Amino acid sequence: MKTKYLATVALALMMAAPVNAQAEGKGGVAALVNGEKVTVAEIREVWENTPQIKAQATFAEFYANAINVWVNSKVLQQAALKSGIETSKEFKEQLELARKDIAGKLYMKQLVDAKITDNDLKNFFNRYKSEFQSEKELKARHILVDSEAVANDIIAKIKAGEKFDDLAAKFSKESNHELGWFSRPMMVPEFGEAAFKMNKGQFSQRPIKTQFGYHIIIIDDTRNSKPLEFKEAEPQLRAILTQQVIGGIFKDLNDKAKIQKFGLDGKEIKE
Repeated sequence: MKTKYLATVALALMMAAPVNAQAEGKGGVAALVNGEKVTVAEIREVWENTPQIKAQATFAEFYANAINVWVNSKVLQQAALKSGIETSKEFKEQLELARKDIAGKLYMKQLVDAKITDNDLKNFFNRYKSEFQSEKELKARHILVDSEAVANDIIAKIKAGEKFDDLAAKFSKESNHELGWFSRPMMVPEFGEAAFKMNKGQFSQRPIKTQFGYHIIIIDDTRNSKPLEFKEAEPQLRAILTQQVIGGIFKDLNDKAKIQKFGLDGKEIKE
């Protein structure tokens, strides 16, 4: 399911309303399309590997909306194959482009993997730990509304003893009002400035206006950040090292190749 339409899934489903769904399907099968299976596992894989979706919806919520996307894709694929499009010139051209693209990506992965050793990762991790600078982090919730008057009314209700979570469920524009842990730079300036003036247990006494609307914030906890453990940091460290070695790989490949470049005027570009 690593096809382009999955990007559309991610965009569309982030805005989907919460609904109930059973995640197990029928014996692991989410749908049958002319006898061809769509499995719960392949839908779950996209949810698991797409943090922005996972943060916005439970798997049950995602599944209830995603199943129609997968079915539509399967129906389209079946109809396309039945039409004989695989014999068309355009299909063959696109297939050849895809073949070359996949070959290049896999070869680059092999080259990168050969250059980044476990020792490289451990040394990079040790450097990260030695240079790590702790900063204050907050764990908070918020209610986001469009109107300052509504925000002030919500603050009055909190002062009167109404529960923050109940008010968030009723009034907030965002279905998930839990912000988790964050540092000041992670938030827009107005939000960060207001939140980091507050202490644990406090809620904002006036609305905080940002580009998104008016926020009411409640601080659940504070802490000083700590460096990640190696297992948590490894994917990020590997990604950084990958970017560093890719430049060298392309330089080696270019040095070994016979390359001529021409300008729009047809003259050779001298470097």
